[in-house]
Parts: sequence; C-alpha cells; structure tokens
Amino acid sequence: MNRELLALAAAWSVVVELALAGALLMLAIVRWAPPEDLPWTPLTLDQPVGLSTGFKFAVAAADPARCEAVLREGGVAFLREPDREAGGCSTTGAVRLQSPATALTPAGPVMSCGQALAYAFWTRHALQPAARAELGERVARVEHYGTFSCRNVAGSTRRSQHAYANAIDIAAFRTASGKRVSVLHDFDDPGPKGRFLRRVRDGACPWYTAGLSPDYNAAHKDHLHLDRGPFRACR
Repeated sequence: MNRELLALAAAWSVVVELALAGALLMLAIVRWAPPEDLPWTPLTLDQPVGLSTGFKFAVAAADPARCEAVLREGGVAFLREPDREAGGCSTTGAVRLQSPATALTPAGPVMSCGQALAYAFWTRHALQPAARAELGERVARVEHYGTFSCRNVAGSTRRSQHAYANAIDIAAFRTASGKRVSVLHDFDDPGPKGRFLRRVRDGACPWYTAGLSPDYNAAHKDHLHLDRGPFRACR
C-alpha cells in the first residue's frame, strides 16, 4: 500500500511540476511574444504579420461586426450598405469604402466587409512594400474595373463572386509621382514594373482566396481578379 501511495505521490508531483512549468511558459509567452503572434490579442491593421495574424484575420473576415471594428480602428472610413437581393445576386453585410488604406478609382466601391478587410491588409502588407522595393515609391491610387456586378463566371452557370460584392478587378496602379503601372501593358515586363505586378499578385494570396492574373488565362490579361470565394487559386 505504501508503495502505491509513494508512486501516486510521485506521479502527482510530476503533474504539478509540468503544470507549473506550463504556467511559467505561458507567462513568458504573454510577456515577451509580440501581439501579432498571440491568437487571443486583437487583430489590428498596423501590426506586422505574425504567427496568429492569418487566424485572426479569417475570424474577423467572417464576422461582420468584428470586421467593421478592425477597419474602423485601422482608420478605414466606410458606410454600411443595406442588404440587397435581386436576381440571385446579393450584397449582404456590404460596406461602401470612403477612405480605404490606399485610394481607389473609381472611388466609393461597394464590397463585402471581408473583401474590404482583405483590401486593407493586402495594400498595407503586400502592395506598399512591393511598391517601395520595386518602384522606389508608394502607390497613391489603385485603378479598378469594379466590385459588384450581377453576373456569372464567364462561360459557366455559376455566379461570380462579383455577384456578391466579394471580388475586385484591379487594372492599374498610380504611384505618388504619377507613374502608371498597368496589368495589360506591364505584367510581362522583365523589369521593375513586371516584378511589382507579380509580387502584388502573389502578396494578395494570404488575404484573398483567389488571386487571378494574366498567368491564369486570357480573360485576365488586363486585370488582377481578387476575391474571397470558396475556391482557392493563386496564379
């Protein structure tokens, strides 16, 4: 009996020591780990991308209230759009961007909150770093072909993500000095413009489920299609 008690006491001692070590490790993590690495800290636009950013971003993009809060706290101005349903196309939980992280032309596009959040994170963490590295200056304005459009995917009976304001087609970028970089004319350029366009396409993939470019097919020869639909593709 004494041997059993001693064995039980020894096992319990090990459990207590492991629990104490775990608690100390957790305290060290909380104290020293940056907030972007901790899944329970708030998602913010100004933090660098960390170990938990992708998880927190996905949670916020799927929750309209949390999504709006992250945009608002990040300085992105928007107006809530009324929910609409017409012909199988809807704009549920959509917002109209008033002052995005990087200006858009045409201004004031309507898009799902998750799409707006993706645009904010993409421009902050992929677009502007690529512009500084490849073009030597920031992008002042992004030219696009639209967000909401009640239509099917070309050549199919399946609704496009544009039908839900969940996609944007990027045509070109205008830098602070006025330089224009277009998908149609510069995507295959071997120099800085082409490298920039390919980097921003690749850099969109952590924030969008689909990032389609001229590399994907001829239908995208003049734009980058970025959406947050159910099908993942990055090409």
